[in-house]
Amino acid sequence: MQLRKLGKMALSSIWSNKIRSFLTMLGIIIGISSVIVLVGLGQGTKQQIQSQIESLGTNLITINITGKRNIAFTNEDMEELKSKPGVKEIAPVVTQNNVNIKAGTTTSTTSIEASTSVYSQIRNMNVSSGCFINDKDVENRYHTAVVGIDVANNLYKSTNVVGQSISINGVDFKIVGVLEAQGSTMGSSGDDKIILPISTAQRLFKNTEVRTFYIEATDKDSVSNAMGYIELFLNKKFKNDTNSYRVFDQTSLLNTVNETTNSMTMMLSGIAAISLVVGGIGIMNIMLVSVIERTREIGVRKAIGAKRKTILIQFLIESSVVSCIGGILGVIFGFLIAYLIKSAFNMPVAISSGVVIGSVGFSVMVGIIFGMYPANKASKLNPIDALRFE
Repeated sequence: MQLRKLGKMALSSIWSNKIRSFLTMLGIIIGISSVIVLVGLGQGTKQQIQSQIESLGTNLITINITGKRNIAFTNEDMEELKSKPGVKEIAPVVTQNNVNIKAGTTTSTTSIEASTSVYSQIRNMNVSSGCFINDKDVENRYHTAVVGIDVANNLYKSTNVVGQSISINGVDFKIVGVLEAQGSTMGSSGDDKIILPISTAQRLFKNTEVRTFYIEATDKDSVSNAMGYIELFLNKKFKNDTNSYRVFDQTSLLNTVNETTNSMTMMLSGIAAISLVVGGIGIMNIMLVSVIERTREIGVRKAIGAKRKTILIQFLIESSVVSCIGGILGVIFGFLIAYLIKSAFNMPVAISSGVVIGSVGFSVMVGIIFGMYPANKASKLNPIDALRFE
């Protein structure tokens, strides 16, 4: 019953100084909303990247040749790799960025990925119309191309472009297919690119060096076994120079992404939490002012029998209520800002209930911690000195 009465007194004190109370809460409101928005952005980005990586397949293995030595991979090497236990398919890839393309009088730039017919199977690529490049395209160096929907829209203002001609670095190609929309993965658009037969691209760009290979394992349980055999093959190929290549699967890529996004989220949350500390200092300052203003009131209450514990609890309740209300308002503003960011900038935001509960709980804890000193000071006032205070 006494706690209920003290709570009413605390609310009455806060309500009688509305503007000051709101300004006191402002630091907490900004801190809580910042934490919610920044953590939501971090978690949303993490989930989006995870989804995009997992959509490529859990049995995908990537080989990147990183050394400076130009060691060619022959057809025999490819066949040997494909024969390793756990390996189902392998696709060599040649890439070229900022390539000039033209259709009629419209020009643009895009990226080129060149590979074999199994590339679409390994990378889970499907065409919305037409077909993908086939073995004959590679064997005969045909000038065929599969384009992303952004390329089609940029050049033709339409995705109905199968059979149309496109110029790549001044060489004409026939469009045989249009890729399904893929969106962006880790900052790279899957819709703004062109797929060519690898043999045609090597002649076009005068570059026969292949530095990337995508391998499809038999299933996700075979990935680890397949990677072991692949690394043994590459060790032999590069004479135990492990700095000349990198082999990784989707799981290791996911772990790297998770570690990076978690670190970024923690760093951003730490920066936002500084606002909460500043808000706590604001609460302590205002509560100290309140103690001074109400010194005579405290003296009267202690003179008629109020215990030190009662005074202490009253001021702690006031500081806790201020920080709690600030926390709730911070959550509301945080959700509102997150919604605006998601709607206006199409950025992924994922807000978990744990973050919301933790934020409000932390704000209450800030109120208690920073309200402890003023409350303790008020409870220790001597009744006679308090009554004499002017």
